[in-house]
Amino acid sequence: MSLLEIKALTQNFGGLCAVSEFFVKFEGRELMALIGPNGAGKTTVFNITSGFYKPSQGDIVFKGKSTVGMKPHQVTAMGIARTFQNIRLWNDMTVLDNIRISQHYNLGYSIWDSLFRTKKYVKGEEQIKTTALTILEALELMPYINELPKNLPYGIQRKVEIARALSVKPDLLLLDEPAAGLNSADVHELIELIKWIHKEFDITIWMIEHQMSVVMSLCTKIKVIDFGVTIAEGTPEEIQNNPDVIKAYLGDENI
Repeated sequence: MSLLEIKALTQNFGGLCAVSEFFVKFEGRELMALIGPNGAGKTTVFNITSGFYKPSQGDIVFKGKSTVGMKPHQVTAMGIARTFQNIRLWNDMTVLDNIRISQHYNLGYSIWDSLFRTKKYVKGEEQIKTTALTILEALELMPYINELPKNLPYGIQRKVEIARALSVKPDLLLLDEPAAGLNSADVHELIELIKWIHKEFDITIWMIEHQMSVVMSLCTKIKVIDFGVTIAEGTPEEIQNNPDVIKAYLGDENI
C-alpha cells in the first residue's frame, strides 16, 4: 500500500484551472520536490493535500483512505503536517506554546477535564509539553522557548515552524518554500536540517522550493508543473536538462 497517492487531481477556481489531472505516488521515505514557475499551481496542490481545499475532481488516498472532504485537522490527525510559504506562527505566544498548541487537535481529555483540572487533563498536558520540549531540543531551539516568534531572526522562525509540524509526529511532511527569505548561511543550515529530519524521523518529505541548490542537494525525484499541468518528472539530472522545463522557466529563446 502506498503512503500517498494523488489521482487525476483537478482544481478549478471559476473559469481558471489551477491544477489539471495531477498524479503522484509516494511509497514512503522519499524526499521529492514539486517545482515550477510562479503561479504554476504548486501551493494549490499542497492546499488540497492538507485539506484546505476540496478538489474539483480526483482523489487523494493517504494510507489507504481517501482524505477528500476532510478538514485540515482531520488530515493532520491522519499523519500529514505542513509548513507555509509565508510563516504562520502565533506571534503573541511563546515558541514553546506554539509547539504545544499544535498538538491539541488530538487531546486525550474533554472540556470538562480541562475545567476541573482532572488527572486526565494533567497527564495530557504533561505529555504535550514533553513532546514539545523533545522536538525543540532536537532542533536546537531550547534557547528560544520563552521568546515570541516575532522577536526572533527569520531563520529561527522557519525552524520553529518546522518544529511545530514535526510535533504532530507526521508520516508525510509538506514543506512549502522552506528556503524563502533565508540568507545563504541559513539556506545551508536548512539543507542539513532537512537531511537530518528525513533520516532521524524516518518520514517522507515533499517540498516546494524555488532555490534549485536546495532541490538538487536534497531530492532524488522532482515533479514539474506549469500552468497547473505536469510537464516533467524525473531525477535532478533529467529535470535540469529537460527542454520543457527550461522553456517554462526561461522562455523559448533560451531553448
